[in-house]
Amino acid sequence: MGLYHTPVLLRESIESLNIKSSGIYLDATFGGGGHSLAILERLGKQGRLLAFDQDPDSQQNVPDDKRISWIRSNFRFIHNVCKYRGVTGVDGILADLGVSWHQFDTAERGFSFRFDAPLDMRMNRESGKTASEILNGYKREDLAALFFKYAELKNANALAVAIVEARNREPLENTRDLSRALERFIPRNAEHKFLAKIYQALRMEVNNEIKALEGLLNQSIPLLKPKGRLVLITYHSLEDRMVKHFIRDASANGQLRPVNKKPVLPREEEIQQNTRARSAKLRAAERTEDNGHA
Repeated sequence: MGLYHTPVLLRESIESLNIKSSGIYLDATFGGGGHSLAILERLGKQGRLLAFDQDPDSQQNVPDDKRISWIRSNFRFIHNVCKYRGVTGVDGILADLGVSWHQFDTAERGFSFRFDAPLDMRMNRESGKTASEILNGYKREDLAALFFKYAELKNANALAVAIVEARNREPLENTRDLSRALERFIPRNAEHKFLAKIYQALRMEVNNEIKALEGLLNQSIPLLKPKGRLVLITYHSLEDRMVKHFIRDASANGQLRPVNKKPVLPREEEIQQNTRARSAKLRAAERTEDNGHA
């Protein structure tokens, strides 16, 4: 197997966490383990790391280190998992909301239009609707809303009509079926960009990503100790707005303090080495002193 994933904004995210050697940290999106390994390098013997990932494929990347606990779970359940494990407060929470290279590059996962593969796109392949089930089962207006909200496509309704017409002839089961259904809309000079938006929208719907992010944000403040850091890397304008507004509102009521006024962006050298980093934005905030933790 090739490289599982290259962590985005690695140095910047670790610096933003402001790691204490004896602290407890939470990596909400373990993936290839790059961010987790960097956290472990800065933790002492008493430090602890909880690493979440709902994709069982990521377990192969867990290092043999007693300080890390790998938890197969969506990060929207961090409160319950921490409570079950007796963790009442953490010193930092990191979430990289991107899709791993492994998921993109494993054809049968259906995350990429580069392969002719089943339209799955589930991070956890044991539960939830597949992209195929959404394409074949959603009403036209729901498909249109999905493409408008998550892909920001102005012709979302026309795309939805084309999908309904195509599925009436034959169910859309693989990536080739979807490309064929939308063929007349694909710009000749920007095929990749257009299809990337379509697949992004479907992936976000399949995995209920906005709801999951909302859950993570709402549970983060009670979990963070005073001066604990929340660090989030987003790749989509809708996610970034949610994070930005969450930090703004929590700052207004005295719960958080922004670490950086503007989002941290990847350096040009990183983008050249990893083009998938291009749309990344990092925002970080610190928990204020008065939050009930000892």
